[in-house]
Amino acid sequence: MRSTGRFAALLTAGALALGSLVVLAPTAQAAAQVSVSGVDGQAQASAQGPTTLQVSGHGFQSVPRGYGGLYVLFGWVSDPSGGSWQPSRGGVTGTDYRYVPDTQDAANAGHFRFVAFPGSDTEAEANGGTIAADGTWSTTLAVPGPRFSTTDRDGTPVEVDCTQVQCGVITIGAHGVANASNETFTPVSFAGASTTPSGTGLGAAPAPEGTSSAESGSVPSDGSGASAGSGAGSGAGSPSAPAGSEEAGDVEAAPATLGVDRTTAVAGHVLAFTVQGMTPGEQVVATLDDGVVAVGPLTAGNHGEVAGLMELPSTLRVGTHVLTVTGASSGQKPQVELIVRLDPADVAAAEAAAAAQASVGSGLPGGYTPAEIAVGAAALLLLAVVAASAATAVRRRRADRRSRRAPPAAPPAAPPAGPASDPAPATAPEHASQHAPEHAPEHAAEVPA
Repeated sequence: MRSTGRFAALLTAGALALGSLVVLAPTAQAAAQVSVSGVDGQAQASAQGPTTLQVSGHGFQSVPRGYGGLYVLFGWVSDPSGGSWQPSRGGVTGTDYRYVPDTQDAANAGHFRFVAFPGSDTEAEANGGTIAADGTWSTTLAVPGPRFSTTDRDGTPVEVDCTQVQCGVITIGAHGVANASNETFTPVSFAGASTTPSGTGLGAAPAPEGTSSAESGSVPSDGSGASAGSGAGSGAGSPSAPAGSEEAGDVEAAPATLGVDRTTAVAGHVLAFTVQGMTPGEQVVATLDDGVVAVGPLTAGNHGEVAGLMELPSTLRVGTHVLTVTGASSGQKPQVELIVRLDPADVAAAEAAAAAQASVGSGLPGGYTPAEIAVGAAALLLLAVVAASAATAVRRRRADRRSRRAPPAAPPAAPPAGPASDPAPATAPEHASQHAPEHAPEHAAEVPA
């Protein structure tokens, strides 16, 4: 019975342990999802003109104080269901995905949103808010219409017709950082469009390649592009190309922006900087002042972004400096002023070294300052006075003790008797008078008759 009870207790303990493991097992992070609200509250945009979409996400990865964040774009991807377009899987802009071009400034046209990680160095540049700790975010995204012009990988203008190919909201990692957890594509349809977007429909195959449509200057097609372009009933195929080209030209003319992490502007440390708005793939060089320090060449990312580090010499002059980034092909030269300061730790070490050098240079023993030596001498003198006083007091006390313990001095010895003077007779009567009356009778009784 006792063995049976022990076995049952073991089974119960095992079941409780297994239950605790099941309860405490971590829940897998939900996949990132995007919700789009446009025309009629649906994932729709107007086929007749611009539309502002309300876009929100949940399940996204949020990295506190992480570099970058999330780009929210509107465009087309080559493989919406398979995901081969994703940058984390080797997809590149202009070939595997295309989006409405826009500047990355806070006051842009609304086609390009940057949602930053909380506490990121570039959070101040975000025009779409931040990703909360629970992976949620919300922003707006402007859609110019069912057609937009962009460029392919080689910079050739290409027009994308979202009535012929599937377009939607794209999210990718910001500042060239590929992040598979935050890469999504959410389809968006166009209300009132004459045709239904399809990945395999008319005009869909040439659009991913961006060859025949770019060369012909019309909407993406494989020979039936004319009918597709006139499918809207207004012959919008040819007029839209010049408008798109003008928009693309405006994007190229927009000035690039340069930002620095001013907390890293310390002599002897590494300065972090980011550039946005350069030509994708171009080589850039960063210089400080007139070439005191230089870094490069660096390659601009798929969105024209550059992130670089510059090591500042420890001997660099403290004060205001100018950082310049020059693009090899675009010729753009964004600049920014920054104040370089000394590291507080280096300042403290320099002050300590200077103090030590000053004390050694004074020629005083032990490296002490004159004030310290004067204080020490006064302390030694005071100590000597106290010690002498204490020694004198001790000697006096000892002398007093000896004087108390010494026996009384013996009377001086009588001088020898001489013929001239004999003190005995003078003394004898005195003694006799003092002692004789007491002892005389005793002696008289002892003498025999």
